[in-house]
Formats: sequence, C-alpha cells, structure tokens
Amino acid sequence: MATYHQPDAKRMLDNRGYTGPTIHSTNPLHLLETPVRDRITESYYWKEQCFALSASTLCDKAVNLTYIGGTYGQQKPTPFLCLLFKMLQLLPEREIVLLYLRQTEFKYLSALAAFFVRLTWEAKECFEVLEPMLGDFRKLRRRTREGGWRITWMDQFVDDLLVKDRVCATSLRKLPSRMILEDLGQLEVRVSPLGDEIEEIDRDEEEEPRDRGSEESDVEEINGHSDG
Repeated sequence: MATYHQPDAKRMLDNRGYTGPTIHSTNPLHLLETPVRDRITESYYWKEQCFALSASTLCDKAVNLTYIGGTYGQQKPTPFLCLLFKMLQLLPEREIVLLYLRQTEFKYLSALAAFFVRLTWEAKECFEVLEPMLGDFRKLRRRTREGGWRITWMDQFVDDLLVKDRVCATSLRKLPSRMILEDLGQLEVRVSPLGDEIEEIDRDEEEEPRDRGSEESDVEEINGHSDG
C-alpha cells in the first residue's frame, strides 16, 4: 500500500533525537509550517502518488504537473506543494536540482526546482541561480486559495520568490537585499538585459530638448526674416 511511507515522513518530522541533514540549521521538513505539513501527509496525493519516490521518479511525477499553487479550498495541498515537501525529504543533489531547473521542456518542473532553491539554498546562490529565470516568460497556471485559476508567468513567479516573504502557502526566509550582497562583494552588480534599450531611451530623452530648441531657433529665424 502507498501509505507505508507515511511513518517515514512522521519520523522525519519528529525532532526528538533527529540526526538527519539540516537546512538553515533546522530539519528540512520544518521549512513548511506545521498545519501545511499535516495537510500534506494526510492528503490523497501524498499517500498515493509520493510513495517511495526517488530524485529520478519524483521528476517523472513533476513533469506531469499542470499548475503551481499552495493550498486551496478547505486547505487542500496542491500536487506542486506535495512534491516540494517530497524534495525536502529527499534533498536531491545540487546537480540534479540544477538539471530540473535548467531543462526547458517541462516548465512546472523548473518552477518546482526554483521553489526548492529559494527555500533551501543560501541567499547568494538564490540570486545567482534564479535571476536568469527573470527572462523566462513561459505561462503558468496557478491554483488560487479559493480554488479558482489564474495565469501567471515564470518570471513573475521567480520574482515573487526573490522579493516576497510568502509564496504558495509557504513562509520564506527573508533574503538580504541584492544591494547588500553587492556591497559585501558576494554578488556582481547585475546588468539588466534591458540595459541597452534603457540607455537608448535615455539618450533619446536627452536629445529631444536639444532638437526642440533647434526647431524653435529655426522658427525664430524664419519669423525674423519674414518681418524684414
């Protein structure tokens, strides 16, 4: 039965005598709040679909995701959130997470990996790994708390991960600002992909008053000539 793996999750959730790996000095499963953890481990999807998953078989489940989200309706957890919880249980190797993240065929697998990175990696790594995804404009379906649907985009989802303190029913550890990390020498100054376009707009705006002034002078000369 698929429910056999539930005691494993329960044992990992019990901090008494916990000797497993830690993330940010805590049991990885405790990165999700207690009510959310309880709803996940009691959910049908967790019991029936997350049994005995490994890093590779979790990938097989994730490529079949059709939306992102946290909890909805009567606080029912989404498959997206259940698989995040399973990733916290498995703690896949960094190379595997990056493989999930950077493949381009399955967008919800990328979104799941991005969420895992934000939740578990250090601030410097979060910026370095997630910022390139701000240029990813793939559409995502999102399940709302009310049980409805919204359309969002990958870049918006990643931006939420970097700037918000709560995403998909999950409280996120506060990141230091990018400017602070730049001042500490941990990050290079970010060059916007729109930098050249912005500079061109700035140049156009600077030249426009000069052009207008030249036009006004020409008008004055014409007017002055006609008066003569």
